[in-house]
Amino acid sequence: MADPPPLPRGLSDVRAVVAVGTALWLLGAAALLVAWLAGRQPLGIGFTTCVAGAVLGAMGWGIFSWQRTAARRGSRAAQQGLE
Repeated sequence: MADPPPLPRGLSDVRAVVAVGTALWLLGAAALLVAWLAGRQPLGIGFTTCVAGAVLGAMGWGIFSWQRTAARRGSRAAQQGLE
């Protein structure tokens, strides 16, 4: 059985996926904030969810960067294959 073809670089690059996901959460939070400022809807669970998604995305980016730096430094405890 033949191996499946590899994913395109844009879908397999963790940095791009995390950046796009975090940006979408921020965009959602901004849209809900604008709707609240316009008086169209109250801030609720949707806004909180968007902010939490953006914060978790930023934390994930930080952890990924930390692990990548440790792997480059040669730390034995670091994940491998992050490049």
